[in-house]
Amino acid sequence: MQALYRLVMQGFQIYRIALIVYFLLSWMPGGYQSGLGQFLIRICEPYVGIFRRFVPPVGMISLAGIVAFFFLTFIEMGITQVFQILFRLVVQIG
Repeated sequence: MQALYRLVMQGFQIYRIALIVYFLLSWMPGGYQSGLGQFLIRICEPYVGIFRRFVPPVGMISLAGIVAFFFLTFIEMGITQVFQILFRLVVQIG
């Protein structure tokens, strides 16, 4: 159970880093046309796109990425709580 928890948390860390690189590529001309940029578009845009529908841009700046990043943190905290409950149940049963 702990191994699964660590694997899930590492997945969140890797995705968080991917989001940061994805956001930084938007500042580089032609960043999204690179192989890395195309890969990050495929894995990050479906998630960030959800927030683009609901968070309006402020001028030329889209805040959807910031909201998506913080929401990912809240999801991670929720999953941590679920695992803590499961750990307690396993200890009580075991």
